[in-house]
Amino acid sequence: MEDVPTSVLSAERCHLGEGPTYDVSTDTAWWFDIAERRLFEHRFAAAGTIIHVLPKMASALARIDGARQLILAEDGLYVREVAGGHLQLFTALEADNPVTRSNDARVHPSGTFWLGTMGRHAEMGAGAIYALHRGRITRLYPGITIPNAICFSPNGEVGYFADTATNILYRVPLDASTGLPVGEPAALIRHRGVGGLDGAIVDADGMIWNARWGGACIDIYDPAGRRLRSLRVPARQSSCPAFVGRDFSQVLVTSAWQDMDDAQRAADPGHGKTFLLDVAARGRAEPDVKLS
Repeated sequence: MEDVPTSVLSAERCHLGEGPTYDVSTDTAWWFDIAERRLFEHRFAAAGTIIHVLPKMASALARIDGARQLILAEDGLYVREVAGGHLQLFTALEADNPVTRSNDARVHPSGTFWLGTMGRHAEMGAGAIYALHRGRITRLYPGITIPNAICFSPNGEVGYFADTATNILYRVPLDASTGLPVGEPAALIRHRGVGGLDGAIVDADGMIWNARWGGACIDIYDPAGRRLRSLRVPARQSSCPAFVGRDFSQVLVTSAWQDMDDAQRAADPGHGKTFLLDVAARGRAEPDVKLS
């Protein structure tokens, strides 16, 4: 386990911190507390964090343009106005299924949005992974229990996703122009040992940065699935990373205290906080989502 310079970006504890992303045009990071229906907005220039209360559970955000965002929520996709926070339903998703909610998501370089659903209590096989392409949602992979680690190679020719319940990270060939699969997924990483595969990002060199839930770290893998480094995170349930900063050299990491009792929380002082790791990363910007 490798220690790197680490600071607390937000001491506000998240019940289930997830879905961080970064808008380089405004130097602003965004992330969610899914369970408590909160959206965090951290403006680096002002060194301040704003917490927006949401009417629904939501888990991921993608930038449409300077004025609008696309929010993945428990019953569908919503367009959110950055100024004022007004939400407008774009399209429903599993809105008639009370068992499920949204989870992990990421934008492909083409602008296609991959997104996942899961059971509210992680019911086996209740979730799925979908793609929003040209305004239309297609179900890609059904029978997923906890969809995570959705991310893409820099050239858009490879997609990755995991099912945390099985601790397998899959690699799938994609059409770089559409972000849609052109082949079947194949197991790339079968994690064994402490913790589980959670959220992930891919840097400019194609390395996969995966948060290990229950492992208090970020594991870095090469495209062949070999683990290169493990960076310590000061919270046991580290959940998802995002490259931040004008040069994308830092990594924001969310965490959670979900399912932890009082004794476990006391033994994990960083539980639920959001951290900033100074790692001299070669990160890259998140693409804007395309709605049509």
